[in-house]
Amino acid sequence: MDAAHALTGNASRQCGLTLIELLVVIALGVVLIGWAVPGLQAMSARQEVAAEAHRLRVALSLGRNTAITRRSVVIVCPSPDRRRCNMDDWSAPLAIVLGPLTGTDFAEGALLRVIEAGGRGVSVSYRQDGKPVRYGALGRPAGHNGTFRICGHQDHGAQLVLSNFGRLRSGGSMSC
Repeated sequence: MDAAHALTGNASRQCGLTLIELLVVIALGVVLIGWAVPGLQAMSARQEVAAEAHRLRVALSLGRNTAITRRSVVIVCPSPDRRRCNMDDWSAPLAIVLGPLTGTDFAEGALLRVIEAGGRGVSVSYRQDGKPVRYGALGRPAGHNGTFRICGHQDHGAQLVLSNFGRLRSGGSMSC
């Protein structure tokens, strides 16, 4: 008799949530999400700027190392079509080109590597004189040094400074 009573006692017990408990949990979830989303958006904007700065560092370091290794002139420039340099948009794919340019066009077979474009909505500007970054055989961009300004969403930005000796340093964060 005790075993039968135990079975019916457990069988009549219901498991689950009431409507009020469910609504409280949903309301708490909405409040937490509303509190976290602005922080996530700011973090995402900072991450996009950091990723673009890293992409520029990789392209410029690879260009400098290639110039030193091959003991020749290497040019790093934005190239959306992979045939010529277009200095207007440094957030475009970056081309690493062996030898001097003829105007803005590459020589046949001179394209060594393309570093693909990074995130959406990040803009990169470099000197306004229309010159690409040109490394000599010793890895020095004499006369082609300058500051890259990277601007992302929510007014987040960073600077990369290319010295006359070919070294890159972070110029710190900036507002755009």
